[in-house]
Amino acid sequence: MRRTWWKWGIYAGSIVALVASASFTIYCAWKVYAYHQPGEGATVKTENNEYHFVLVPEELDNDYWRLVEKGAKAAAKELGVNLEYVGPRQANIDEHIHILEKAAASKVDGIMTQGLTEKEFTPVINHIVEKNIPVVTIDTDAPTSKRTAYIGTDNYYAGFIAGRALAEDMHGKANVAIITGSLTASHQQLRVQGFKDAVKQEKGIRIVAIEESHITRVQAAEKAYNILKKHPEVNAFYGTSALDAIGIAKVVEQFHREKGTYIIGFDTLPETIHYLQKGTIHATVVQEPYEMGYRAVKTMVDIRKGNDVPSVTNTETKVIRKQDLPLRPSRNYEVKHD
Repeated sequence: MRRTWWKWGIYAGSIVALVASASFTIYCAWKVYAYHQPGEGATVKTENNEYHFVLVPEELDNDYWRLVEKGAKAAAKELGVNLEYVGPRQANIDEHIHILEKAAASKVDGIMTQGLTEKEFTPVINHIVEKNIPVVTIDTDAPTSKRTAYIGTDNYYAGFIAGRALAEDMHGKANVAIITGSLTASHQQLRVQGFKDAVKQEKGIRIVAIEESHITRVQAAEKAYNILKKHPEVNAFYGTSALDAIGIAKVVEQFHREKGTYIIGFDTLPETIHYLQKGTIHATVVQEPYEMGYRAVKTMVDIRKGNDVPSVTNTETKVIRKQDLPLRPSRNYEVKHD
């Protein structure tokens, strides 16, 4: 009798332990499922409880955007943030928007990108923000959208100082051709308008042509070639995107017009610096892409924490010439290829 009671006691204890173990397993499984299935607008976290941000550039392998990425990754490492860098291989608005939509669908904690055109980008940015995902624009703003903050160049001012530099260096007399990366991108339009406003009071400066390069060296060179063929009186070029002045410089050298043609461009890609040192390019507008990326990530962390952030933060912009080289701090300007 005692032996039977002892056996029943063991059986009962085993059943209780089994039920408790099963209940604990079900509870843990539910917690894991709930953690990985956030509701609308919930913050997505990694295993280390990090924020998950996405940086979407205009062009993935563009040296300028690699500097933005470099700054963003430095801030992400410093702040313990999980950062993805994903974008079109070549500038393509449709693909750019598709990547933004995919990032929003994955319910990341924040998205950083350009506001390239009001028509296409403002509705997309607004849709993302309505999902409780904050957007910070970099390099190119979308001021009428619901983005939380803009970090980058005052593009009108950048164009204006380019115009003043050309006017001063050419002593108020020049037949100018403008080659712009895009006739529709808002930051390129602002750079052109700023330039026009800067030189409009100069009676000796005439803008002869404005052409589009689609942000490629090849098309910048083609447009420069056609301009010089059609307008041999052109003795100055203004390129508004990082690759424009490089393409222009190649053609000017091809025509052996280095001494008689003034070139001012944008940014400090290795080829730009090479032509600046040679004297083919005379000046370039310097931005701070590293600083843009770095500040954008720090701003996004502040946004997620509920802190107030400035609506607009303009990074430094200036014109440099050969005598200003080398530039410091180099992190903002130098791209090192493996």
